[in-house]
Amino acid sequence: MTEERDIVQEEPAVEESAAGEVPEPEEALAQDAAVEAPEEPDWKDLALRKAAELENVRKQNAQRVQKASRDGMRRVAAELLPALDDFERALAHAEAEESDSEHHLTAGIRLVQQKMLEALRRAGIEPYSPKGEPFDPHLHEAVAQQAADGAEQGTVIEVVQNGYRLGDDVLRPARVVVAG
Repeated sequence: MTEERDIVQEEPAVEESAAGEVPEPEEALAQDAAVEAPEEPDWKDLALRKAAELENVRKQNAQRVQKASRDGMRRVAAELLPALDDFERALAHAEAEESDSEHHLTAGIRLVQQKMLEALRRAGIEPYSPKGEPFDPHLHEAVAQQAADGAEQGTVIEVVQNGYRLGDDVLRPARVVVAG
């Protein structure tokens, strides 16, 4: 058994004034408009929010520029470091020859190498040579392990190739021989 209920639609209630009078339609519209009208914005708060947004955009752009600069420096360093390594090998070979260690070509190679290192330093790129330090796989690449008298196990005993850093970032790990 289902009971059917009469659905009664109620007419919207019209508010009566304190004297029991029904308000005029214009007054009712004015009351509705007053209720629905948005509040006037707080201009000082809005200005502060926009200033904060602008500052955040400036900071984000500065971070993007800094990241782009660091990425560019990484690319330049990746291109220049092999040439710098060649200068170091040429100097090591020339200095191995006793009669040729002070030759004008050796002095020229040394001068060019120093200028390249100075340019890299001005750009924030620093070489590092970890001889005598404990081996750190984040900073070093072990190419060999050798027994060494007087050296503690896990200590870098020889640097085969210098490492390079850009700030705290390792551009290229130092290639080293570790005491075993």
